Amino acid sequence: MSVAYLFPGQGSQQINMLHHLPDHPVVTRTLDEASEVIDESVFSLDSEARLQSSKAVQICLLIAGVSTARVLEADGLKPDMVVGHSVGAFGAAVTAGVIDFQEAVSIVKQRGEWMESIYPTGYGMGVIAGLPQKKIEEILENYKTEEEAAYLANLNAPDQLTVSGAVSVIRRVLDLCKEAGARKTEMLNVSVPSHCPLLKNVSEKLSSALQHIPFHNPTVPYGGNRTARAFRDPEAIKEDLVLSISNSVKWHEATSLFYELGTRLFIELPPGRVLTDLSCRAFPSARSISISENGLNTARVLINRDNRQSEL
Repeated sequence: MSVAYLFPGQGSQQINMLHHLPDHPVVTRTLDEASEVIDESVFSLDSEARLQSSKAVQICLLIAGVSTARVLEADGLKPDMVVGHSVGAFGAAVTAGVIDFQEAVSIVKQRGEWMESIYPTGYGMGVIAGLPQKKIEEILENYKTEEEAAYLANLNAPDQLTVSGAVSVIRRVLDLCKEAGARKTEMLNVSVPSHCPLLKNVSEKLSSALQHIPFHNPTVPYGGNRTARAFRDPEAIKEDLVLSISNSVKWHEATSLFYELGTRLFIELPPGRVLTDLSCRAFPSARSISISENGLNTARVLINRDNRQSEL
């Protein structure tokens, strides 16, 4: 049996999410490191007003995931695999020892700024549940124009996918999907068109920026967003971080690969339980928990139990 850490992406953010992190010296140190990089207190980032900014959201998600993983590491507990959804991939990379935390904070800050500057208003993402991918792709193809379009973005589950693009197009696509029989269609709390060709320019900027950052061999396999492969090559991980922002996230395939490789305990780092719900549905014979809801002590007990079983 193996343990996989899941790092959530944009849309999972919560007001005061950093204020709700464990009262632990490791958390304090992590918050201080991030504050030093962005040159302001990170506690100013998780208010309702500041979380309207993709930049603030992405920095908060990185801090929340890494600081919690560090608390578990301080207890001698580590994952066997890591995977992050969208910006969560940076938290996964830090936890796997691929990049330095402060370097990741700096890059994620720039990533958010670039995304906002290209599409400051009028763009976003929506989620569709209960329709097959082929039907959604058909609707997207039929409704696009030369001026505006929406694209398939995150493949979260066989029957749960997200679309990115112009809000006006997304709203119409969601209506058409509802008419076609989707059980759920709604806009996401995301203000940028992530994981589609509209952000190709951001991928190019990331590629240039990451050339100046040292990448190390991961201590555990890293799940790729774009290819759904388990990477141990730092250059492959760098490429995934660069290209995933302008390509679809194959989340279901990535976590399915981890399950095939022996993962039977999926632990979602804060905040939220979006990824936990996906894992519960996809892998009913595995255990999936959210630290935000189940607590650190539960995670500690389950990881220790998994380690003992692995030693038998």
